[in-house]
Amino acid sequence: MLSEQANKLEGYKSEQRHATVRATVIGCICIYIVTETFTGHPLPGGMFIACVVTIHWLVSCGLLLWIKRRPGESRPRHYVMMALDVSGMTYMMAVGGAPFLPLYTVMQRLVVANGLTYGPRSMKVSTSAALLSIATVTYVNGYWRDNPFMVLTLASGMALVPTYIYMMLKRLELAYEREQEASLSKSRFLAQASHDLRQPVHAISLFTACLRDAKLRAEELKLVENIDRSLQSVSRLFKSLLDISTLDSGKVKPNIENVAISEIIDEILHQNTEAAQRDGTQLRANSCDVIVKTDRSLFTTMLQNIVNNAIKYAPGKEILIACRRRGNTLAVQVFDRGPGIPEEHQARVFDEFHQVRERGDRDVEGVGLGLAIVRRLGGMLDIEVRLRSVPGRGTSVTLGNLEIFNEPVRAVHPIPQAPLGVAQGLRVLLVDDDDAVLTATAILLRKWGCDVQAELAPPEKVDDPDLLITDFDLGNGITGKECIEQVQRLVGRPVPAVVMSGHDADRVRDDLGTPGIPVLTKPIRPAELRSILLLQAVKARSHQSIQLLTG
Repeated sequence: MLSEQANKLEGYKSEQRHATVRATVIGCICIYIVTETFTGHPLPGGMFIACVVTIHWLVSCGLLLWIKRRPGESRPRHYVMMALDVSGMTYMMAVGGAPFLPLYTVMQRLVVANGLTYGPRSMKVSTSAALLSIATVTYVNGYWRDNPFMVLTLASGMALVPTYIYMMLKRLELAYEREQEASLSKSRFLAQASHDLRQPVHAISLFTACLRDAKLRAEELKLVENIDRSLQSVSRLFKSLLDISTLDSGKVKPNIENVAISEIIDEILHQNTEAAQRDGTQLRANSCDVIVKTDRSLFTTMLQNIVNNAIKYAPGKEILIACRRRGNTLAVQVFDRGPGIPEEHQARVFDEFHQVRERGDRDVEGVGLGLAIVRRLGGMLDIEVRLRSVPGRGTSVTLGNLEIFNEPVRAVHPIPQAPLGVAQGLRVLLVDDDDAVLTATAILLRKWGCDVQAELAPPEKVDDPDLLITDFDLGNGITGKECIEQVQRLVGRPVPAVVMSGHDADRVRDDLGTPGIPVLTKPIRPAELRSILLLQAVKARSHQSIQLLTG
């Protein structure tokens, strides 16, 4: 999707440049005619040609104004302009004779420009039109008829040059298609590898959570904490790989809505405070009570990647998230007091897989995708991404051009946290086709007091569960959607459900087609699973109370 938008923008710029060149060239022809006339060398056709050229110039200026006011690729407009150019030059060469021979180079340039801008088909049409023009001029003008070898040379040049360029364009298209296929293959590999590796990492994360609750000694608990910290680093890497492969697939579609920017910043602080404290970093933010129009999920990903980079490259330093209002737009800025980025690297930090590394630098997690994702999402959301860095003093990244929704921010009342005891006795149906993940999740849920029915596939018989937790891909062409539907048919009522998946969460939500079902992306942090579990437990208890009162 992003590449399509870039191609359309480039097509508009090319059309505008083409129209500007046309108006400039015709203006120069007008000056040429006037100069020849006033220097005592009047051209054949005299004032009549001057009038025709002037009218042609005015029409060209009108087309340029049309393009500026109504941008966008328009094939009819393109062919109208081509017909105007060819007919105008044909007329001037036919009437003017030898003095207008230089127009041949302009026509050849027109043919080549059409091919390079609009593709091989347009080059074929413009080449045919140019050869027809040469034939017409030869038929009408005596000078051209008297010089058949000149005509043959011009016609040969008009045919051979575009033909060669046409062949090069076809080779370029073939090379581009191969490059695109290689890029898609890379994206598919990253997506599949990320998905397959998420399963064991997810299972390890859950087993680690079980160990943490196993009354270990302090030394053993510290080892578990180190394992968990390493798993979180791997999880962030998988998320970057999944994000970049999803963007490459072109399936990301922004959902623009009114978003309180303070909610996003608070979420970023909540997600990163623990990691910042481990590195001795002070992470803070200035309050920003503004509503903007953007995609909540994509903008959160952008800001998360920037903050994560700051924590990695500025350990032990202060990091500030701030907002700056500029007219009817808002800029969100992330400042750090880290070592800064050398000037030779600043132009490349947004490239994929590029990392700022010098000889002897400490190892930093990641593969250099965070800022590349930020740049691509910024282009998709029309957000201006700017970086300013002073070596030795720090770095700031600005996400600007966020449109402000001019209404007061409504007070947000946080949902009270449910006590862990609410999950005691909660009947959970757990479905996952991976035995390790199924075992680890079941052990963890039972430690939290749940009554768990664990199944490797959608069951044929179920108790009356309070909650269904299911993987999305269950094998044999069965997904979480079919599992939810089957369980609800067996129970005879809507059962609250949670879906776990290694795929992109937005894609899973689209496949489910049912809003309101929480989707957790693997590897899932136990705290995240517990929060969802407690929330669903409260809902289940409320449902049971209503049934008792109405029974």
